[in-house]
Amino acid sequence: MTVVVKIGGARAVDPAGALADVASLVEEGREVVLTHGGSTAVDETLEELGQEPTYVETPGGVVGRFTDEETMDVFKMVMPGKLNTDLVESLQNEGVDAVGLSGADGKLLEGKRKSAVRVKEDGKKKIKRGDHSGKIESVNSDLLETLLADGYTPVVSVPMLGREKSGGYTAVNADADRAAAAIAGALGADLVVLTDVSGIYEDPDDEATRIDSASTPEEFAAVEAAAEGFMTKKVMAAREALEGGATSVIVASANADEPITAALAGEGTTLEPGALADDETDGEEVAQ
Repeated sequence: MTVVVKIGGARAVDPAGALADVASLVEEGREVVLTHGGSTAVDETLEELGQEPTYVETPGGVVGRFTDEETMDVFKMVMPGKLNTDLVESLQNEGVDAVGLSGADGKLLEGKRKSAVRVKEDGKKKIKRGDHSGKIESVNSDLLETLLADGYTPVVSVPMLGREKSGGYTAVNADADRAAAAIAGALGADLVVLTDVSGIYEDPDDEATRIDSASTPEEFAAVEAAAEGFMTKKVMAAREALEGGATSVIVASANADEPITAALAGEGTTLEPGALADDETDGEEVAQ
């Protein structure tokens, strides 16, 4: 069974343990696809260049990045550039034959570009134009399966490839959690989302209230109700992964010992396909 691992980009996340664990899993014969975020690194680079990161709130209350043309240039430099290369380098040093890919490579992650987004400012709904973002509609799973079959470990980063109305393509931003979800769904894989907390908490300030699992619609509804802030998008991504064909989604700590192995053994919040109700809920468009 393939496992898709998403490593968060928050300052508090140390990827070293996860990378060593990837090496152990690969050595055992497990197929691993690694994906990663990097919002913090993008923001830091923007600030070094004298630019302010822009975040917007959707009418539904979800906060995401607004990616204008200048931000997109920085995004392409940091995400598939430095961050992805650093992870590939580290995995090679762990003995893993890693291959770095962006969503634009081989049309790995593709969908329609959104150049305008609905936002809420000062209590009013507005249209903000000039955005470089999109929603992933297709995954080139053949490319990933070919690499995995040949013994390579893909390391995937957004941007995705956005289709323009003219018929051409533009590399655009997409939420990294939802990119991992799309990949896990396409591969029918387990998805392990590693972050700076040990799971989803009923009380976001109390680790002792961690929800260990959700296997019914009622339990999943409780998870959605408990999620706040950055965790809201992770739960949204979990729903999309399960709807897309993922066999499970586990939200767990990146900083635990052998974090991927521990997560697969139940150390975190495990969400199962049976937790989804029959009705479908469309997620809002948000970028990382």
